[in-house]
Amino acid sequence: MRFDIITIFPEMFASILSGGILAKAVRKGLIEVDVHNLRDFTTDKHRSVDDRPFGGEEGMVFKPEPVFAAVERVRQSPDAPVYLLSPQGRPFDSRLAEKIAAETQVVLVCGRYEGVDERVAESLATDEISIGDYVLTGGEIPAMVIVDAVARHIPGVVGKEGSVRKESFASGGLDYPVYTRPREFRGMAVPEVLFSGDHKNIEVWRRRRALEKTWRRRPDLLARLALSDEDRRLLEDIRKERNEP
Repeated sequence: MRFDIITIFPEMFASILSGGILAKAVRKGLIEVDVHNLRDFTTDKHRSVDDRPFGGEEGMVFKPEPVFAAVERVRQSPDAPVYLLSPQGRPFDSRLAEKIAAETQVVLVCGRYEGVDERVAESLATDEISIGDYVLTGGEIPAMVIVDAVARHIPGVVGKEGSVRKESFASGGLDYPVYTRPREFRGMAVPEVLFSGDHKNIEVWRRRRALEKTWRRRPDLLARLALSDEDRRLLEDIRKERNEP
């Protein structure tokens, strides 16, 4: 899979591509990440990418000409999705990451300043993406997040692909707690069920703890879950234990 990232700060991406899983994936040819400097697609001697917004507001806005030129240059197919990274975008989640991973190429446009000329969003971008309800200084960090999250869904990038299917949000909820050695640490012991050898009981315990963690920390996610009758029974037991409706 190929990622094309359009930014005015290409040097910011050197760190995430020089080590870790992403660097290995690039070396193996599983993913390709090309970072393009938006200023290379300008036509004036000052390489200007922004201008003042109409209407008298403060700040600067990315001009449409260099963004259109950059996307049209790097996009290898009219079917390749183009995502504008902005606070106004749809929330990025595991389902969207998995969807993007099925593409051959994706173009990520990193917004900056007060935003990008709306004609980019209306006529060029496939969609807008946000990684959260807060404002960052630009779209570079969201682009890094998206590349990392999407790459995990590409076969061969993560050593044990089964772990991707079982991790948090893969099923719509949070993951169950995990433990390792030592068996006891500062008076805190690992739950005995994990040493029982009874894999059925362990799976029930894990599912119960995953549901409990989701219910306590992210109750909004429960509405997305396809709950089985057993899940509903476990949730009812959890609520009764905590004396909550």
